Amino acid sequence: MKYFLYITCLCLFISCNNSRNTQEFMSISKGKYLFNSNESIEVYFIDDILKLTWRGKNLTPIKVNDSSFYVKEMNEKLIFISIPEIFIELEEKREHKGEKFYFKKLSQGEKTAFEYFKNEEYTKALNAYIKIQQNDSLDLTIDLYRLNRMGYNYMRVNKISQAKEIFKINIALYPKKSLVYDSMGDAFKKEKDTLKAIEFYKKSLAINPENKNSLKNLKKLKRIQK
Repeated sequence: MKYFLYITCLCLFISCNNSRNTQEFMSISKGKYLFNSNESIEVYFIDDILKLTWRGKNLTPIKVNDSSFYVKEMNEKLIFISIPEIFIELEEKREHKGEKFYFKKLSQGEKTAFEYFKNEEYTKALNAYIKIQQNDSLDLTIDLYRLNRMGYNYMRVNKISQAKEIFKINIALYPKKSLVYDSMGDAFKKEKDTLKAIEFYKKSLAINPENKNSLKNLKKLKRIQK
């Protein structure tokens, strides 16, 4: 009921409010913002009206005032702060429990780790994932098993080079984990590069001699070599 009243009040307010924005505001606020460690939200304008692209959707927020916009798809009010530098702040809500949430504006050409990866900028992607780990080692974006599943998803559709790049990132993030080398071994095995597959299965077993997948595949590949 409270949500309905809030939306109703906003709609009444917007009917009396100019939804167009000033050139100064548009100039400083347009661009990409870091929604979370691996997602961005893009702010742009059409006919001076603020628009967003978020998770593949094009959204038109409701203008509340010259610096605040309500996004019904998020059920959040975005507040643009321009001092000392431009960023977006979420209006505090009871469920936030006093926490403040901010979206940092990305510099020109800057991307998230996965955006770099999708753009095949693999070195930048690797560096971005390492930076996430340095900032927060528990961030789900760099979860070992999540990245590993991503690699195997690429393998299922025969995108072996992308799978290997994901496994390379996992190796850089978790060099002491047997799993990351085992997965890279699987990628080379699927590519029929027996020597490289053996190399990575051995690395996996050097860390965990009981890794069943590495043991099985190493035995099989050595038998083929004979």
